[in-house]
Amino acid sequence: MLDQFSRTELLLGKAAMDKLSGSRVAVFGIGGVGGYVCEALVRSGVGAFDLVDDDKVCLTNLNRQIIATRRTVGQYKTEVMKERILEINPNADVRVRNAFFLPENADTFPFEEYDYVVDAVDTVTAKIEIIMRAQEKGIPVISSMGAGNKLDGSAFRVADIYKTKVCPLAKVMRRELKKRGVKKLKVVYSEEMPTRPIDDMRISCRTGCICPPGAKHKCTERRDIPGSVAFVPSVAGLIIAGEVIKDLTQDVRSAGTE
Repeated sequence: MLDQFSRTELLLGKAAMDKLSGSRVAVFGIGGVGGYVCEALVRSGVGAFDLVDDDKVCLTNLNRQIIATRRTVGQYKTEVMKERILEINPNADVRVRNAFFLPENADTFPFEEYDYVVDAVDTVTAKIEIIMRAQEKGIPVISSMGAGNKLDGSAFRVADIYKTKVCPLAKVMRRELKKRGVKKLKVVYSEEMPTRPIDDMRISCRTGCICPPGAKHKCTERRDIPGSVAFVPSVAGLIIAGEVIKDLTQDVRSAGTE
């Protein structure tokens, strides 16, 4: 019987689709990368999501984030993503957490309930804690390295963190994870040398912040404000989603229907 996932089932098989339908994926960070991860996962048949982010959609997100439109400016990114997921698959089970993941609140997240964890957050502290918690519970995790200040979507690679090069964020993560005894970690990173953003205060959030009223964390608090485009973080997000689907279904995947 035909349904919205029939074309996917032609490639993966029924057992894989059943596996995806019964899987819960936690996505930490619903921005330029994380939004596209969610988009591809729900369209691929993943049946349950935990969406974690405390940001609201900002006008400056419209250039790259799939959830950002004039209508959604000022709304929580998690809530907008949930609505979009349910418009694609009304049967999806979506839980939202309007919070930034930190070591201080890590114990309140049910990692044991996740089948896969996607790290698409910006800060090193949060990334490390997500990775450590997932690995402690034996949950597969994939981490996004830097996608800002990049212009070449074809430069992304999937690799173990210790085999990365060029990416400044990956360099920091290698050092910090090695200190903590982490032996391996699947990441998506870019081998493109970062482009330095134009130093122009007319278009800088540093002096002209337009974060929505009530935003808990404003751009002006950031040490550096990267430039970004529509066609780079989206590529990273879609690559990550592909890895999640392949990993979740590797034991049951087959060509054709069963």
